[in-house]
Amino acid sequence: MNPVRIFFAALLIGAVAVFTLLAGYHRTEVVQRGYRGTGLNLLYRESTLEALDKINVYPKPLGPAKTEGPRASETFENVQVVGDLSKSQFARLMLSIKAWVAPQVGCNLCHAAPVYNSDEKYTKRVARQMLKMVRHINTDWTQHVGKTGVTCYTCHRGNQVPQKLWWSSTPINRSGLTLEKSATRLPTPAAGASALPNDALTDYLLHDNPVRMIGTQALAGTNRNSIWHARDTYSLMMVMSESLGVNCDFCHNTRAFAAWELSTPQRVTAWYGIRMVRDLNNSVELTLKGTLPPDRLGPNGDVPKIYCATCHQGSNKPLYGAPMLQYYPELVRPQTADASAPQAAPVAEPPPAPVAPAATAVKTAQARQPLILVNSGS
Repeated sequence: MNPVRIFFAALLIGAVAVFTLLAGYHRTEVVQRGYRGTGLNLLYRESTLEALDKINVYPKPLGPAKTEGPRASETFENVQVVGDLSKSQFARLMLSIKAWVAPQVGCNLCHAAPVYNSDEKYTKRVARQMLKMVRHINTDWTQHVGKTGVTCYTCHRGNQVPQKLWWSSTPINRSGLTLEKSATRLPTPAAGASALPNDALTDYLLHDNPVRMIGTQALAGTNRNSIWHARDTYSLMMVMSESLGVNCDFCHNTRAFAAWELSTPQRVTAWYGIRMVRDLNNSVELTLKGTLPPDRLGPNGDVPKIYCATCHQGSNKPLYGAPMLQYYPELVRPQTADASAPQAAPVAEPPPAPVAPAATAVKTAQARQPLILVNSGS
């Protein structure tokens, strides 16, 4: 064969190979959030941020409603949660919920029209508990949600059922000894798509197991803080990292993961977030066991539960920090609320406040803030 043809054929094959590799290239930017050399750098991909743009657009709120006039509980029948609202506020909230949760089905998702006061549909009974939960979050968990708050749209994003939920996984087979069969551990969503323990969320976001991984005594004994439980902690951390779209440096200083004095302020927010999710799963989600139909339960018959991704969905602030409570102050529970509403769970002594400096400007796709770009690469 002609050597020139061989050369050009090889050149063509090489060019095709290069273009194939470049087709999967994603530009990565590094955001410095602390002093140089402290390991406080966050990694972001522009393509990932562009995808987040599509799911983090907050719908335009309806115009404000009149607060004067008769209460909803006086005007309509069987209004158990938001009866303190005025008739105008109540109508505005119901229309907003329809857009947030059931834009296609509309009011009939929950109501057996034309008998709107009927509790026939289980979806209405569930929605009532969800309204209690939203008010509970905005009233009792301000350490985590601050003045931003949440609405039904935070989790639902126009879907009848939130897309980010979890169920308890089937227990892993054991060998008969104290060790698990490594070959039986397959990547699962509840373990951040890793082969770590497949149900760490049950330990930390349902049960009150301490998030620890450093032992405090020489021998294991009854000490839970061992290398075995370090795997559970890493599994939880992977889930949180994926849920918020950040790496470990968002909360921790990689020089000393356990040191609170070297951590960022976001670690305290996350500390409260873990306890908030645990509270909501126990005080609200588990109470739906007798309400949800069998097809809404998990493979082990348990109810769906929430975790970080339910609200965040890949963004360090849900909906890029849209001021939801500013638009819907009706979703804060009044002081004269019914005693049946979920109350704030007792919270252990909060951790020490971090003192390490950390820039608060974190890159998002919607609100581009000034960044300190220290490096760019593949």
